[in-house]
Parts: sequence; C-alpha cells; structure tokens
Amino acid sequence: MKRTIPVSACAAALLVTVLSGCGSSSASHSGAADTTAPSSTASPSAVTTQGVVANASPTAQATVATHNAGGKLGTILVDAKGRTLYLFEADKTDMSTCNGACAAAWPPLLSKGQPMAGSGVKSNLLGTSKRSDGTTQVTYNKHPLYFFSGDTKPGQTNGQDLNQFGALWYVVNAAGNKVET
Repeated sequence: MKRTIPVSACAAALLVTVLSGCGSSSASHSGAADTTAPSSTASPSAVTTQGVVANASPTAQATVATHNAGGKLGTILVDAKGRTLYLFEADKTDMSTCNGACAAAWPPLLSKGQPMAGSGVKSNLLGTSKRSDGTTQVTYNKHPLYFFSGDTKPGQTNGQDLNQFGALWYVVNAAGNKVET
C-alpha cells in the first residue's frame, strides 16, 4: 500500500523540529556523519528560509553498509550509524532531482571523496555525483542515496513507500535495487 503524506505537513514538521533546537547554545557536532542530515540542534544562522541546514556539507568520507531490517524488507542499505538509506524514483540518472524543501525532508547522503563500502556492500556499485549546490552525494547502483527526516532512530524505515515530491521513495537492497513491499 502506498502512503501519501502532504508535503506541507512534512515540511512544517521538519521546520518545527529544526527550529526547536534554536534555544540551545550547548549543541556540538563531533561526528562527521552528523553533517549529512539535518540536526534538531541547528543554530538559527544554520537554517535557511527553506528550513534546510545550510552547513550540511560533509567533513569526512561516508560509509555505506547493510542491515537486516527483517520482514518484507530484508537486507537494506544504511550509513555508518545504521540510518536507513532510500532512493527517489524521480531520479532517472545518478544526478539528484531532490533539492530545496525536498532535500530538507529527504537529506542526501554526502561524502568528502569516494565513499567506503561497509559490510555487505559491493564497492563497485558505490559512486558519487555532484549536487546542484556543489556538494558530493553518494550513489549506489547509480541511485542517489537519501535519509528520511521522519526516521529518528537507526533502523527505522518510516520513509518506505511514501509518495512525496512527485514520486515514490524506497529503501535499497544490497544489489542496488528498490525494495517494494
């Protein structure tokens, strides 16, 4: 069953999440992987008018690994912290079509240099492409990879089968294909 969540609801929820951390001055970012997705502790100066974290550029090489999600999903791609990675069916090449509000809800997996293959990942399927903002996005089997802002813990797959920003979103298996449920 395909689930559709209004884009405005997702954008509003994400903006509230990002802005809720604005009062905190003790936030720190020590892990490089933390810079690949919006943070709920972003400072006001880091948030653009579209709610996108402006300083979300990578500071380290990304790692892609696999995780057994069980059930109908099976083994899927995750980052080094176990966060689920997705593909966007609107991306017909290795170049991302998800920018602005889309990238706020579906942050790209960014890397400084060539990404590393973790457990269960085929290194020959890993690649990168340049985004419209000049950052380097990780691809797998020529699919740009994204996180879902609605996944708040490692291993969650809340973005599976969502229809947002004009197309469907799916988790990716180790062969580099979408997993349909």
